[in-house]
Amino acid sequence: MLKRLGFIWKPTRRSLKKNEMNLQSRLEIEEMRAQAERGEITLAYVDESGFSLAQPNRSAWSLLGTCHKIDANRGKRLNVIGAMLSTGDFFSVAMWQTNNSLLFTGLLGLLMNYVGKPLTVILDNASFHKVKVVQPMLKVLAQKGLKLYFLSPHSPELNRIEKFWHKVKYELMEFKT
Repeated sequence: MLKRLGFIWKPTRRSLKKNEMNLQSRLEIEEMRAQAERGEITLAYVDESGFSLAQPNRSAWSLLGTCHKIDANRGKRLNVIGAMLSTGDFFSVAMWQTNNSLLFTGLLGLLMNYVGKPLTVILDNASFHKVKVVQPMLKVLAQKGLKLYFLSPHSPELNRIEKFWHKVKYELMEFKT
């Protein structure tokens, strides 16, 4: 009945759009975008995503008293670190292993070489972005023009690449049960 009325069943998402810290982040990102438009920096929206042939458990309608089941097939997971650049380019690295701080820092080095001028990276607060083991490497990259801008927690709507990953996973990839 709800479906016929135009409702769909989907998970909810928390957002801090009205949060004051989030507003400050929006203003700072707008200033960085203006710098990128003037050619002073290159701006990169960076995030990681994983792809697997085995679909994640999602919410689904099922008859009262029954359980919606999907096959529990496990397979390898392709992990991708991607960067949407203010120049319109997309830069990515794909690997059949788990992302970690050393791989992430290596990607930043490759991205710096690709861009060839000061780079500001907008990213989330994943633990492997900040661990102590990579701080010396991040300091070297900072001397070459890298600036990391960490978003406030629970604000994926400020990272443009999040929308790209969502589109790939939920619209472009075929969903099978």
